Amino acid sequence: MKVNVQSVNFNADKGLIEFVEKKVNGLEKYYDKIVDSEVFLKVHQTSEKENKNVDVKLNIPGNDLMVKKQCKTFEEGVMLAVDSLKRKLTQTKEKIRAK
Repeated sequence: MKVNVQSVNFNADKGLIEFVEKKVNGLEKYYDKIVDSEVFLKVHQTSEKENKNVDVKLNIPGNDLMVKKQCKTFEEGVMLAVDSLKRKLTQTKEKIRAK
């Protein structure tokens, strides 16, 4: 699966991009028809500690799944987003089987 990582308002280092790609690629175990994914990493210039946003969009046939998380670190946000997508992919698979 192709994982497209875009960083907004900062330059992501290689380690962070590899971490994101590894975690998002792990979603293929839950649903094998994923076309590709887009990950947006954004930093908001505020005084709050939780100023990092992670948006993950999965393109699957007939549907797109989108998850947005806001956390203190990008790693935490990616983990939470991937966990949410695991549940959504499982639900999508069950709906298809029920038809």
